Amino acid sequence: MGFFNKIFGSNNTKSEPINTSAELLAQINSVLSDAGISVTPENVKRIATVFSCVRVLSESIGMLPLNLKEQKGRVKETLTGHKLHKLVHSKPNGFMTPIEWKELVVTHLCFRGNHYSYINKINGVARELLPLNPDNVEPKMDENWEVEYKVTFPNGHVEMLSKDEILHIKIFSEDGLTGMSPVRYCANTFGLAKATERHGNLLFKNAAMPSGGYSTEGKLTDEQFNRLKSQMDEFKGEGNHKNLILEGGLKWFTVTMTSEDAQFLETRAFQQAEICGIYRVPPHKIGILDKATFSNIEHQGLDFVTSSLMPYCIRIEERLNISLLNENEIGNKFFKFNERALLRGDMKARADFYTKMFNVGAYSSNDIRDFEDENPRDGGDVYLVPLNMTNKPGQQDDSKN
Repeated sequence: MGFFNKIFGSNNTKSEPINTSAELLAQINSVLSDAGISVTPENVKRIATVFSCVRVLSESIGMLPLNLKEQKGRVKETLTGHKLHKLVHSKPNGFMTPIEWKELVVTHLCFRGNHYSYINKINGVARELLPLNPDNVEPKMDENWEVEYKVTFPNGHVEMLSKDEILHIKIFSEDGLTGMSPVRYCANTFGLAKATERHGNLLFKNAAMPSGGYSTEGKLTDEQFNRLKSQMDEFKGEGNHKNLILEGGLKWFTVTMTSEDAQFLETRAFQQAEICGIYRVPPHKIGILDKATFSNIEHQGLDFVTSSLMPYCIRIEERLNISLLNENEIGNKFFKFNERALLRGDMKARADFYTKMFNVGAYSSNDIRDFEDENPRDGGDVYLVPLNMTNKPGQQDDSKN
């Protein structure tokens, strides 16, 4: 129990200094974990595994193009000239790029479970998406089952806004109104991670690693003891690894890693795996490669897209559809991420797949060039079908149908 006593001792329950009103609000909204650690969205960012997982998720989704499309029969057309397409694809507001806004959305979802953006409309059309601090927005349900939002703006002004004025994206929820904050609901996991991290910092502070000690068969005088203590204090930090002058028969002995230290390393590894599980990020995406091989890392990468990124993408797409499109547009127009680039395999696998799809007439050469971000070529819209696989041998070009 010595290892856990070191981690969960009274020194670990000290509150972190509060310097700003934002830090005070975070402290008020904090959760005290069973490890005695105050857990907030602000301080969990300092856990390397958490920071890496959230960064991987936010940057992966941030770099995906987000388009407004329209369904015309069997054809999906990208509405590049539409104002809403320019809003999400090119300029969400006057101070953020599209990747910055999408990264912020996912970061809010990962830490707080909810993202809110104020929809600035001109003549009934959304022109800006202005992100709000999730801590400053409180969704409520009125007696008519209509959602409204109590928003505290940066200048302190409080206003009740309707659902038509707020873009609210949330992760899974218990009440359908607010998303569940991973930090709040998994506070014990994050608290243990912070506790083990703090124990490691204390262990290595000023090179105070219990790697050995001094022994003597005699007894040191007060003068000898004080001189030795003075030397050790002088050699802490940058002075470590210098040679001490031993006297009074003192001998140095080394100590190998104790079972407590080994338990510390195991706990650290377990906490990394748990945090990756909370965010559903494969460990190899944050540099933990002990379980990854060259044979399975590609499949893990594809699973990351389908299992980790797609739930976020679909939540964002569907909420944009409901909040930005009018009733006449919903169903025909829709927002869609282009995640195709992330689903590509290696060059050999792609070549084999394209060849098979081209040979059965599913893809034209221009379709393949589009998948590979290449410009179309003249005559590349022909779909070739083997004669033994068509009822109309004389008809080879379906591009006009």
